[in-house]
Amino acid sequence: MAEAVTYTVIQQDDDKEQPSIQELKNQLENGKDGQKIDTMKKILLLMLNGDPVPQLLMHVIRFVMPAKNKTLKKLLLVYWEICPKTNPDGKLKQEMVLVCNALRNDLLHPNEFIRGSTLRFLCKLREAELLEPLIPSVRACLEHRHPYVRKNAVLAVYSIYKSFDYLIPDAPEFVQSFLASEADQNCKRNAFIMLMNTKQSLAVQYLNSVFSQIASFDELLQLSVIELIRKDCRNPTPDKAKYIQCIFSLLQSSAHSVKYEAANTLVALTTHASAVKAAASCYIELVIKVADNNVKLIVLDRVNEIREKHDRILDDLVMDILRVLTSPDIEVRRKCLKISMDMVSNRNVDEVVTFLKKELVKTHEAEYEKNNEYRQLLIHAIHSCAIRFSEVAANVVHVLMEFLGDSNNSSAVDVIAFVREVMEKFPQLRAGIIDRLLQTFMEMKTGRVFRGALWIIGEYALDVAAMDQALHQIRTALGEIPILASEQRLLEEAPTEQPAEEKVEGQPAEKPAASSSSSRRILADGTYASESAFSSKSTAQAKLDAVKAAAKPPLRALILNGEFFVGAVLSSCLTKIVLRYAELSKDQARANALRAEAMLIMTSIIRVGKSEFPSSPIDEDSHDRIMTCIRALSSMPHEQVLREVFLVECRRAFTDLIKAEEKSQQKKIKDKKTVKVHADDVLFFRQLKSKKSGGEGADEYELDLTRATGTAGRGDDLISKLSRVIQLTGFSDPVYAEAYVTVHQYDILLGALKVLVVISQWKYRADSTPTDVLIVNQTNETLQNLTLEFSTLGDLKLVERPSPHTLGPRGFHSIKANIKVSSTETGVIFGNIVYDGPSALDMNCVILNDIHIDIMDYINPASCTETQFRLMWSEFEWENKVNVNTKISDLKVYLNHILKSTNMNCLTPEHALSGECGFLAANMYARSIFGEDALANICLEKQGETITGHIRIRSKTQGIALSLGDKVRWRDLATGGGPSLAFAYHPCDR
Repeated sequence: MAEAVTYTVIQQDDDKEQPSIQELKNQLENGKDGQKIDTMKKILLLMLNGDPVPQLLMHVIRFVMPAKNKTLKKLLLVYWEICPKTNPDGKLKQEMVLVCNALRNDLLHPNEFIRGSTLRFLCKLREAELLEPLIPSVRACLEHRHPYVRKNAVLAVYSIYKSFDYLIPDAPEFVQSFLASEADQNCKRNAFIMLMNTKQSLAVQYLNSVFSQIASFDELLQLSVIELIRKDCRNPTPDKAKYIQCIFSLLQSSAHSVKYEAANTLVALTTHASAVKAAASCYIELVIKVADNNVKLIVLDRVNEIREKHDRILDDLVMDILRVLTSPDIEVRRKCLKISMDMVSNRNVDEVVTFLKKELVKTHEAEYEKNNEYRQLLIHAIHSCAIRFSEVAANVVHVLMEFLGDSNNSSAVDVIAFVREVMEKFPQLRAGIIDRLLQTFMEMKTGRVFRGALWIIGEYALDVAAMDQALHQIRTALGEIPILASEQRLLEEAPTEQPAEEKVEGQPAEKPAASSSSSRRILADGTYASESAFSSKSTAQAKLDAVKAAAKPPLRALILNGEFFVGAVLSSCLTKIVLRYAELSKDQARANALRAEAMLIMTSIIRVGKSEFPSSPIDEDSHDRIMTCIRALSSMPHEQVLREVFLVECRRAFTDLIKAEEKSQQKKIKDKKTVKVHADDVLFFRQLKSKKSGGEGADEYELDLTRATGTAGRGDDLISKLSRVIQLTGFSDPVYAEAYVTVHQYDILLGALKVLVVISQWKYRADSTPTDVLIVNQTNETLQNLTLEFSTLGDLKLVERPSPHTLGPRGFHSIKANIKVSSTETGVIFGNIVYDGPSALDMNCVILNDIHIDIMDYINPASCTETQFRLMWSEFEWENKVNVNTKISDLKVYLNHILKSTNMNCLTPEHALSGECGFLAANMYARSIFGEDALANICLEKQGETITGHIRIRSKTQGIALSLGDKVRWRDLATGGGPSLAFAYHPCDR
């Protein structure tokens, strides 16, 4: 039975008047070939837009079909493809006899292009009555001298046999004979594909006869051979060993696509260690040789899949994988390092670390694309190796410490975090690291690095010599103490510059009069020049700016730039050193001198924080922390509680943090090593398994099959379908429609379900999917040209426009709509249903309800490091601040409620959230299926029985920030809270 024609809507030029049928007839009758070509293009546009123009059929047969112009013949074949070939009763039109004769003549035409084009057209023909008289001509084309005709003849035979096998019952046999005698590779490939899909045993028979020649086949034929091997091995076959040998030989092919498919097939056929290694080596070679970065990422994903399935088999290939780091793309390098770190073992860790150290040195000597980010990745990799394998920690820690003075803040912070962790885990390395840290102390540039270094010095400078050296470096980095007095002296000693408007060209500025308080100056000619208050203020400000801009030691510069958090950490470091020094040293006078010096530094920081010299005044938290340190030093040795806090509890808190991270890593490793299949598990046979048994026990091939057919994750119960049904029109509308929305990774499939008055009469077809769209005609009249029109709001795009339909009285029709999603944000789909009225000029319209696409369908919880979170937080452009307004009274319950509502992962460790407190702060992170990052910071305070605070959401795009904020507000309303305010702004607006 002939299939219904599907029309494609093509936009025509509105400014051009569309020709009438009579004008088109006249142009076909009287025009030359060039005019006929233009006329045929106009006719094709009309037909593609839904008008079959049957009045032109005979004119096309009479005036276009006899033409010899090749362009006109191509357009004619397109016309035969889309024009209606049957009458309304389903019988072939009488005019098609003439068409059949013309096609037969073209199949016997001496020009190979016309023959080949006609054969390609026959592949799309689905009328058996038209095809039957053409079979002898198609067979004759198999013996044509030109390979272009022969390869298209094979495709035509395949298409005819697949649709109407009774027309050519012996097609596989004579195609096998053709294949045995054919020399052209493309013709052989087409014939081989036909045998493989029609009669596989003949394809296998041919493959066995040419087994030794497979390596000499071209790329397309080799891919077809691999496909046949994959198909044949799904069933028990004695040729499996021979097939594996063939696949091994194809791994050495010069074509990248053949090597990739051969490696995929080899891993699917066998799990032997040598085969797995060979496939992985082939993948790695592909990654190195292929220039396309997208291909590199895809192949690296395949390598990672093999590594996960075959644990420790690929460890010997880790150095080969590291060769991929020669690629300039940062994403390829990131994925390569991630895979390599999972393959590091005791046997290869020395080689890996040596290679990474060389790469790290290269980043210092040469400039790469995104050099700082690549250096940060290398530091992370070396960090993970050193923590997992203690024997290499001593070799790498000193190399990494050379980057503490790096101008890139992120990589230097990663290094100091690594050093801090090494100090805790490897006590034997502490002395050497402290010495090296003090040597590089003056080279550090950023406040975060200084904070980490000062904390390490305060905790792990445990002997008198180390403490003396640390205090010496701190004095050097601070400069002259007290800071405020020395800065004021520099300000007074700064030379006074005469304002520019008072200077005389060619004359130097004169010294001021004897009285410093005088407001007059003596000019070169002996007269007095008055100085306004504005000019004196500007002079004072210029002097202050000059003092601020002068070169200063690093710690002093940071404090004067408003980094008082560094001053608070410095005070804590000095307090720990003085307390520990008083315990270790018997020199009481020296201990008292150090205590006085430390208190002088602390008071100096507080005083300068309240002066005009820093860019911003000291914050309250830093002030309180420095005062606590002063109190601890002033009360020693009597105050044991503060001593216990500084010398014991601080170290214990960091130790607990390290242990919590180790437990988290061990849990991840344990989860990875979980046995997926046990010896006594039930065996599942796909052929014997019922549809209701679900996906449990399905093998990999079965899962691939369900994904390919679109049935993965689809519920068969009525309740799950009803929960996703959206009513589009009212029950009193002449056309009733409902939508069933299914969101895949990149597409939204819309469906409307037929609903009747009685709920028990819901109707589903057995072969339909939950994405069928059924529109119900609730009138007793036939609705002509009924069209479902959709429009979208947001980053949604309508892929295809539904074609018009005719609905009978009380009838229904199935329609599908595909919506392409391009980014993560809440989208809206709206539209209407239009159909013709009783007269040709009447048009009826039914407005549809809006369909809101939930952002939660794209958002998945994800994890990242603290450094990555801070970096993204500072880089992302859009922020949405949502005030908390809820009836939930428990802080942790509300946090879990937000995590569940937004599909985000809490990055703040569990031990940091433990305990009873009236405050809670946590970081959250999620990643969309499009690779977009979403960050959130939640700050809560409990006041009585209510929770107050805000949630700050940041992302690179505005849509995801707004959509997540809307989701939080809706969830707050659902818990009984009132409406909350949200503000989304760009950093330029802050």
